[in-house]
Amino acid sequence: MRILLTFVLLCTGCFIVSAQTEADSLHYRKIYYMGGTGLSFPLGKSKNVLGTKLFSGSAGLDIALKDSRYFLSPTLYMLTFRYDQQHKDPKHNYMIENGRTNFYMLSLAAGRRHQYRRLNTFAYIGPVAGLVVEPRGNVVQEKLRMSNRNSLTAAAKIGMGADYKFPGFFIGGEIGYMYNFRKMEGTSIQFLTIMVGLKSDITSLSEKVTGVIGIDTYKD
Repeated sequence: MRILLTFVLLCTGCFIVSAQTEADSLHYRKIYYMGGTGLSFPLGKSKNVLGTKLFSGSAGLDIALKDSRYFLSPTLYMLTFRYDQQHKDPKHNYMIENGRTNFYMLSLAAGRRHQYRRLNTFAYIGPVAGLVVEPRGNVVQEKLRMSNRNSLTAAAKIGMGADYKFPGFFIGGEIGYMYNFRKMEGTSIQFLTIMVGLKSDITSLSEKVTGVIGIDTYKD
């Protein structure tokens, strides 16, 4: 809880930053693609079920609004954890220890950024929906047959980060907190994600696509 409170306060600080020091020409009417890799750390009682594994990843968009201080960021997080089953599944005759589980989480976040020349800081918050894949095992004819249990979940995510512009691309990182509303193995699941990666300008590509389908991007 203290980690969450500290994180919320830091993100709130980013949201209430005063007006930018200069016009944000880096993001004005821009759309960027962001790809990252990193780690996910379970928090609290989640550590009874999940453990950190290498590696997790993310892929998403940074879509500047007309006021480029604000943005939308649809992002797919592909998170991998070690999995220790806590309760027996009546459909399977063995419990899993040191297995592998995957979260495929689509975040639809909105946020605010602050530009310091080539350095940008940002904070975001938004709802998340996703698919959780849990391993299961049965012994059939003296062989262990593995299968997956798939379930849908809803969650919420809040995060903050920064990126720096080099010629032609950005290098950046973010840290985020995600809370899942669906329990796993009777435990509320929450974790911290840390991602680093690249951000590149795809505005010209998006304009070609919207032009083909007859939509004027950022039409005044």
